[in-house]
Amino acid sequence: MKHLDRAPVRAFATSLVLAGAAALVAFAAPQGSLPLPTTLEDFKQPGTQPLTITQPIIESSGCTGCHSGYDPNQEPHTRWVTSMMGQAGRDPVFYAALTIANQDAADSGEYCLRCHAPGAWLDGRSVPADGSALVPALGDLDGVTCHLCHRMVDPIYEAGVNPPSDVAILAALTQIPPTQNNGQFIIDPDDFRRGPFDLGPSFVFHAWEQSPHHRESAICGTCHDVSNQTTQKQPDLSYKVDAVNTQHATHNKRDQFPIERTYSEWTASQYARGPIDTVDALYPSGRFGGNAPSVSSCQDCHMPKTTGTACQPVLGGAIRPDLPLHDFNGVNSWVLDAVRSLYPDSQTGLTAASVAAANARTAESHQRASDLHAWVTGGQLGVRIVNQTGHKLPTGYNEGRRMWINVRFFGPGNVLIAERGAYDSLTATLTTSDTKVYEGKYGLDAQQAALTGLPAGESFHFVLNNTVVFDNRIPPRGFTNYNFGRVQASPVGVAYAEEQYWDDTFFNIPLGAVSATVTTYHQTSTREYMEFLRDANTTDNRGLIAYNAWVAMGKSTPSLKRTTTISLVGGPCVEPIPYGVSKTLSASGKPVLGWTGVPSATINNFQIRISAAQPDATGILFSSPTSASVAFNGGTLYLGGALTRVANFQLDLSGARSIAIPVLPGMVGTNINYQAMFRDPGASFGYGITHALHVRFCD
Repeated sequence: MKHLDRAPVRAFATSLVLAGAAALVAFAAPQGSLPLPTTLEDFKQPGTQPLTITQPIIESSGCTGCHSGYDPNQEPHTRWVTSMMGQAGRDPVFYAALTIANQDAADSGEYCLRCHAPGAWLDGRSVPADGSALVPALGDLDGVTCHLCHRMVDPIYEAGVNPPSDVAILAALTQIPPTQNNGQFIIDPDDFRRGPFDLGPSFVFHAWEQSPHHRESAICGTCHDVSNQTTQKQPDLSYKVDAVNTQHATHNKRDQFPIERTYSEWTASQYARGPIDTVDALYPSGRFGGNAPSVSSCQDCHMPKTTGTACQPVLGGAIRPDLPLHDFNGVNSWVLDAVRSLYPDSQTGLTAASVAAANARTAESHQRASDLHAWVTGGQLGVRIVNQTGHKLPTGYNEGRRMWINVRFFGPGNVLIAERGAYDSLTATLTTSDTKVYEGKYGLDAQQAALTGLPAGESFHFVLNNTVVFDNRIPPRGFTNYNFGRVQASPVGVAYAEEQYWDDTFFNIPLGAVSATVTTYHQTSTREYMEFLRDANTTDNRGLIAYNAWVAMGKSTPSLKRTTTISLVGGPCVEPIPYGVSKTLSASGKPVLGWTGVPSATINNFQIRISAAQPDATGILFSSPTSASVAFNGGTLYLGGALTRVANFQLDLSGARSIAIPVLPGMVGTNINYQAMFRDPGASFGYGITHALHVRFCD
């Protein structure tokens, strides 16, 4: 995998579209020391510059003749237009946040428009920075358009891989982006449409180039890592506003305060080193990838593969077994409906049916993103959430997004006797004091507070924020503290162990409870955030438009992620969870460390099972209460601290062996990690290494 490290009540629709400055409703000027006196120069970045491409980005309706109207189960346009990428220029929440950004830092909205209206940005219509120069008739509200993505150029040229024309395109730039973030895209100045497939010499409908870059996660990182380019990292690792009217010294995101780090989280996950086989008991055909059960890149999960054609069949479109569906499913549960309430379908390309289908895909994506387990131990209800994604859970735009655990305890006769994490749908209020909420909270340090006149601490002013106040979002597979620190995505206020991609929470069981229903929910936009967008707006009515749309759409009704019901009398233990990757055998393949039985002191039939390893080899099973992630003799050592030799073993002729693990009373409630090593004469250093197994023992 290649990735750079070099571094919005139809009545309001007209005002929201902002076809001209007269559509804005003026109020009193901001108070205090805001806006910061930034200029457009502060937000200038490397890559293709406005008014420099030879042929403009065309509106997406120009692509419909060939790429829609034949089968919504495969055609690109119908699915793209019902994504948030296809409606990024109509999102009412975006426009409300855009106004406040400009209130906080002058002209900062220009860098927001880079990704939300990139075609307009390239044509010079992102100035003024409030979006008032956008022209709907030119497709400026179409968001991240077909033509934009399919003219993107790989910033890293590889001879024999990338189109030869890229050499001249890159050479003509003043500066090549050192990292993927903030919309630092490079666009083919001519209308050569790029994609992952070879269209063949007889293709005559438009000029084209085959682009491996369109299969790479790096292309997504262009807009899915966001940094505050007015800030500069200091020697003490804090972030300070740099000199105004000056471009950032390095344009490297690692030197800027991290607003969002979805792409970087992926780069530090096991998926980036993957692929990861997502076949399991719940998803026997794979969890994310459509035709492809093993996934690695952003596209593998967010553009799942199907069999079909991207072009009207009558035009001779090739039938491909790996056609990427242009779904771009995320977690946004209400804004597509809001867009339909604010704009006519004739402008958006949306319909009731297409939005319902997109919302259903989003709901399914929520469910596939995690697993939920519940068990009883020591008089408590244990709840484990397993992150099955390639980034934090949840990830992306932090403001107003959260996931939480809801527990409902029932007595005899299924009578509700207690609830934890209760949500009041009338007031959109979540009780947070008795449950765990997963979220990222950003804010201002003392120095930034003094500069802006705002209070220090948690804040929704994302273009002013310069410190992470709290972040307990669950890391993905392959998490290490070092790598997540390196990409500015460390947990804050909590600790996750090496390789931990799950989280356990424990609830006291109330007297008389005999069963419980555990549910995890996600909310796209909280009441607190939407009230902020409404009340902090002192420039126009966009905050009120967004807030009213939020209310009309059910106040961002929480999305159900997972639910399970458990008996509190003799309930099950939580299953062990594998982590890490085994070292490849000399004869190819990877050994598996699994288990049989239950890690229970009462049942006491638990066994660790090694399989698919080197036949007839001797080995050792080790354990440790802590985990690690250290390169070790051609593999990885996933046990930390002092290791305990659990057992010596000899594998059978199929390369398998089960080892009994007696569960003693003192082990109840503890966590132990296991890993095995065995002879493999043809492998580096002469032996094989399994992945690891995290086991929590129960009564």
